[in-house]
Amino acid sequence: MAIDKETLFSYVDDQRADLTGMADRIFDDPEYDGKEYDAQALLTAELEAHGFAVERGVGGYETSFRAVHEVGEGGPSIGLLCEYDALVGLGHGCGHHMQGPAILGAAFAVQRALTDPAQPYKLVVYGTPAEETQGAKASMIKNGCFHDIDVALMMHGSPTTCTDVRCLADQTFKVHFHGHRAHAALAPDQGRSAFDALLVAFNGIEFLREHVTDDTRMHYTVSALPGPSNVVPAEAEGVFSLRSFSKENLEGVVARFKDIIKGAALIAGVDYDIELKHDFYNKIPVLKLNELLMKNAELAGAPRLSAPREKTGSTDFGNVMYEVPGSCIRVAFVPVGTSSHSQEFVDAGKSEDAHNAVVYGAKTLAGAAYDLICDAALMQAVKDEFAENKKVNA
Repeated sequence: MAIDKETLFSYVDDQRADLTGMADRIFDDPEYDGKEYDAQALLTAELEAHGFAVERGVGGYETSFRAVHEVGEGGPSIGLLCEYDALVGLGHGCGHHMQGPAILGAAFAVQRALTDPAQPYKLVVYGTPAEETQGAKASMIKNGCFHDIDVALMMHGSPTTCTDVRCLADQTFKVHFHGHRAHAALAPDQGRSAFDALLVAFNGIEFLREHVTDDTRMHYTVSALPGPSNVVPAEAEGVFSLRSFSKENLEGVVARFKDIIKGAALIAGVDYDIELKHDFYNKIPVLKLNELLMKNAELAGAPRLSAPREKTGSTDFGNVMYEVPGSCIRVAFVPVGTSSHSQEFVDAGKSEDAHNAVVYGAKTLAGAAYDLICDAALMQAVKDEFAENKKVNA
């Protein structure tokens, strides 16, 4: 039996104290880089208490989880994804402590609202650790996760309430050059400078900039100091990030980058190793999902509704959105213009605005999930748009 959105949202309001309490507990105990044991334990215990079947350690990460609630047979499978890692040295400067509670609030509201097997559906809650450091979703999807959902939904704190359209695909590499140490004054001819190779590689990137598409971004840095000036450096290490709004275009840039590294090594007479650190895909935008989230955010009364962010940086959620339709509702809780990964985000982490953002996020996602479950035509339209957009955004 269908219910109205006001009733659905009231199911979230009933959970307010529990949801904000969980957010505060995660905030007060920041965990990092795949070691989010307490956050995982807190969220999964709550899911189990509500009858979800929980599997911990999925996709190759000890602190990940997958929790399932199913009604009837068949029907759409709604993926609700949450992060809960903090930033090393800063704490919850990106608001990830709000995501798990918001996702759980949405899941429990839908679970309470839809109980008739004649309206079949599945809720799949994924806990995804180490977003800030390892981009865990990228490898989790390669290890079998997220293939069991028809749509992927997320929540994130923000200065305004909005969605995103596109993000940059990103491949980040660590390059280690190996040369031969020698005294720079007495026997320079016996040395082969690994640092020379790194400097040549940097220059090669600069020459490449003239011959790539406008959406290509290339960054680099020295990640390990080569040593004193009077010694020919035997080792040098750099990190290179290459980005594009098209994964296909990025593959071509990466191929040319690898030629630059090979050439730099030949010029300096040294050897090298390349390690791929990140491989983030570009999002395939699904505007119908963005519109659905914004419609429900407005119904829920979320503050500072704004236009979608047309272009953003890189995220491991892009890998999920490359495979299945997805969208993230960003909910306002800090002043407009405030940067994430900042002390301002930390300072607002347990504020009334942050607590409200958890509730608004839960209501928005509950409303969107409810609509997708109850309206088969809407779900099909989302899938169709995803398929069409992937043809032109890959």
